[in-house]
Amino acid sequence: MPQLSPEDKSQANKGKSGVRFLSKLYDGTTPPGNKGRFCQDGGTMTGSEEDRLRAQYTEIATLAGQLAHEIKNPLSTITMNVELLAEDFAQPQNQRERRALERIQRVQRECVRLQQLLDDFLGFARAMPQHLEVYPLDRFLEEVLEFFRPQAQKHQVEVVQLFDSDLPPVKIDRQYFRAALLNLLINALQAMPQGGRLEVRTRRDGPAVAVDLIDTGQGMDSQTLARIFEPFFSTKPGGTGLGLPTARKIIEALGGTISVQSEPGRGTQFTIRLPAAGAQT
Repeated sequence: MPQLSPEDKSQANKGKSGVRFLSKLYDGTTPPGNKGRFCQDGGTMTGSEEDRLRAQYTEIATLAGQLAHEIKNPLSTITMNVELLAEDFAQPQNQRERRALERIQRVQRECVRLQQLLDDFLGFARAMPQHLEVYPLDRFLEEVLEFFRPQAQKHQVEVVQLFDSDLPPVKIDRQYFRAALLNLLINALQAMPQGGRLEVRTRRDGPAVAVDLIDTGQGMDSQTLARIFEPFFSTKPGGTGLGLPTARKIIEALGGTISVQSEPGRGTQFTIRLPAAGAQT
């Protein structure tokens, strides 16, 4: 099982947050009773096998996207007609009309929920980086954090950057990797409703470059930790459960891995590892 080095543990435990990560690192090892792996850390795949799997995935993703579109079109029509119906009952004159309005509003809320689910599902199905370029990781992170920091300040979360000054560049699709990273940052923000500290670190990790996202939030128990990358699993009211699976899918498509360790009441650490540009893997 991968472990943080003593130096990494020391850095992770520094600062006023006092965060200590004492739980086991979850790196995609399959929990009992679950099939598949969350992070493909071990084993190698030949080029022909990779091409075949990519072709199968593309076909399934295309069919899933088409199905989602077929659902979205009538859903949009239903939503529009329900809105018109709600306007007709906007000023109910009796108890019967008030009950009708309540039912209409309930249908409206469900339409909004289904629309969000379909949007997230389409994002998941399409999450395949296309435009890869060699780019400095620290510069990329600074750009994303500049966009994210005002939102963090609004929620009283301190964002701390600890970047290695001598990192090789990585090969990424900036649009997709930005979406994956923002998903993880927002996740951390939501785990700290009373404010806290979010540490973003970069470091070398053999032939890879690692990004650590360490928050002082609520943390997760082992049961939740084992399921966070499952599509449609969510502990948040109204959540679709596709944010983390989409982030993982993007990171793995870039040749990287994502792992997480957490402890209730102390916080969570996500670690992204990407191959350095030009590294032999």
